[in-house]
Amino acid sequence: MWGLLIPNTHQLGSYETQIIVQLRKHLEYPVQMDVLENYNGDFCNLSSTLSMSIICQNNSVTELKIKGDKLVKVSEFHGVAVPNNTLSEHFSIESFVTTLTRLSSLKVLTLVSLGIWGPLPVKIHRLSLLEVLDMSSNFLFGSVPVEMSTMVKLHTLTFDGNFFNETLPDWLGSLPNIAILSMKNNRLKGQFPRSISKITSLTDIVLSHNALSGELPDLSALSNLHLLDLRENHLDSELPTLPQGLTTILLSSNAFSGEVPEEYGKLNQLQHLDLSNNALTGTPPVDLFSLPSVSYLNLAFNVLSGSLPEHLICGSELGFVDISDNRLLGMVPSCLNASSDKRIVKVSGNCLSVDTQYQHSESYCKQASLAKKQTTGKEIAILVGVVGGALILVVFLAVVLLFFCRRSQHTRHDVDRYMFPKVVQDNVQPNISAELLANARIISQAAALGSQGAPSYRVFSMEELEEATEKFDKSVLLGEGSIGKIYKGKLENGTYVAVRELAVYRRCTSWNFKLRMDLLSKFRHPHLVSLLGHCIDGPVQDDSTIHRLFLVYEFIPCGNFRARLSETTPGKVLKWSDRLAILIDVAKAVHFLHTGVIPPSFGNSLKTDSILLDEHQIAKLSDYGMSILMEESEKVEAKGDGCNSWHRRKKEDDVYNFGFILLESLVGPFFSGKGETFLLNEMASFGSQDGRRKIVDPAVLTTSSQESLSIVISITNKCISPESQSRPSFEDVLWNLQYAAQVQATADTDQRSDATSLS
Repeated sequence: MWGLLIPNTHQLGSYETQIIVQLRKHLEYPVQMDVLENYNGDFCNLSSTLSMSIICQNNSVTELKIKGDKLVKVSEFHGVAVPNNTLSEHFSIESFVTTLTRLSSLKVLTLVSLGIWGPLPVKIHRLSLLEVLDMSSNFLFGSVPVEMSTMVKLHTLTFDGNFFNETLPDWLGSLPNIAILSMKNNRLKGQFPRSISKITSLTDIVLSHNALSGELPDLSALSNLHLLDLRENHLDSELPTLPQGLTTILLSSNAFSGEVPEEYGKLNQLQHLDLSNNALTGTPPVDLFSLPSVSYLNLAFNVLSGSLPEHLICGSELGFVDISDNRLLGMVPSCLNASSDKRIVKVSGNCLSVDTQYQHSESYCKQASLAKKQTTGKEIAILVGVVGGALILVVFLAVVLLFFCRRSQHTRHDVDRYMFPKVVQDNVQPNISAELLANARIISQAAALGSQGAPSYRVFSMEELEEATEKFDKSVLLGEGSIGKIYKGKLENGTYVAVRELAVYRRCTSWNFKLRMDLLSKFRHPHLVSLLGHCIDGPVQDDSTIHRLFLVYEFIPCGNFRARLSETTPGKVLKWSDRLAILIDVAKAVHFLHTGVIPPSFGNSLKTDSILLDEHQIAKLSDYGMSILMEESEKVEAKGDGCNSWHRRKKEDDVYNFGFILLESLVGPFFSGKGETFLLNEMASFGSQDGRRKIVDPAVLTTSSQESLSIVISITNKCISPESQSRPSFEDVLWNLQYAAQVQATADTDQRSDATSLS
């Protein structure tokens, strides 16, 4: 009788207990599973944590969730173990998955940030009851096995942040219940499969940050779709027809062309639309601005032309509009008045009749319309070229067919098939990696986007600068640092600028400095303060020696990050999510300086007071690239230390200095003002809750989730490591910050949902 009264639906048999023990061994004993050590009870009775959860039913494991701490990403992965990132070289993903599939009753499987590496074995499909599969933030590569098409119960498939580098599977249409498909931050290539456009159960498609190309098909049949995220791919078709139920559309940083369809103005559920950084033309549909639910509308960095009606109607929820860097003419509609407190509006880089934002001349924008009229003639020429090239295409296809026939003779299980090809460049420039040269096209495209619509760089005269700064009067002096004084100025056209005076302490010819300034002038990025020009004080002959140099920057009006961190006024105190957004902006800028320009710029002045904030709280880094103008590099090389060694140290210095920016964001300027030694000693306090309450800024503690905070504390520790070789790259730093922001956003959403439910 007692046996009948004891519930047995949550008791785990010894067989599956042993399987979990084996899985722990395969995963090389992650700390998240330490609770299993010397535990003699039923694993089903373990309390679930954020890091591990085991749920059982009918004597079998139905849910297994393990979230590790191997968050650091690497810029290159060649299919072999990476120390301190992946599991060891002894790890076998085949053996691991074989063991895993013995938990045949699994419905939910989450294995995140555990350092799992290798091509995903085909036997994963043996988990036929699986409804949720999440293996994000690991080192899976190759293709997603076609055998997974038999997993018909799958509802959620998440492979974010891996290294899958084949085409996106066309068999996804075989999954009748799939609702969430997320494979962002991989290396997926090829076209967007048309089969996906027929999966009517889909609610979320997240494939951003890949290398998908070609046409995006008609998606109007996806009646349940709410989220479409295809940012940062290479899609180059016209914008397709989309379903009416979408709430979020993220298609930025592709190569979409043509006009924005009028039908987009009828998506009444739409809340967030980002079409920025494409090649869209024509006048945007006016109904976009008046959609009843839209709160975020970003059309920046396109080739949109024409005029918006003066009496344009804006929806009541519209809080952010960015139409900057296009070819728009005429007046800014009254509901987009940038001075309004109701919404943030960005209109610079057009040809609009406004005084407060930088605008081009009207002729600049009219060229877009002229180019459009010439398109018809070009299309005819292209058609003739296509017909004439048909025979060449036939020959090319024959060569390709022959190539693949020969290739098929090689073993299909060769791991090299999945690896990224090593790029070998002829005539590689010294001190510049082959990888960087291989990415030169992408870098140049990014630079072009960063500079589109920005004022052209020019040489100023001393008379212009003296007039702009009232002859460098003390009343316009903004500050003085180790690299010179900086003044606020107003140019003849009304544009405010910041003028930095640099003293030159060595003999340097004007010609030499012009070469250096030419390099600096090409550093254009949304999160760098734009360098507008320079002025050399003195003779300008090529062989003359200069003594003073003036750099002219755009003026950023709302102070620096350090001052905002010191803010105590209610409503102006920076929440944790706001601080993360600023840190991500700066990390993107430094990552660009390290990897996005040739030669790279290391040894930048990274301090909280070098981070400026504009009126929309967008961060921009100032004082960058000064090492290019300083003499230190030449002195070091003269001593025989070598350019590579100097660059390496300066790169590591940037990471170290950024670590203290992270630290100041965590603790606030009160503690940070006590110096590096004090902060380094106090870092140990971050390891406990009591220690955190002692030193972390209360504004951070009250607005952050523990998981998000822990991620940033972890990467901060690595940045300020005394061993320079142990410091992460800026790509690693950026990835961790973005991950922390994502975790925080999820926590904020959950908190709002809970509050709504209670109310």
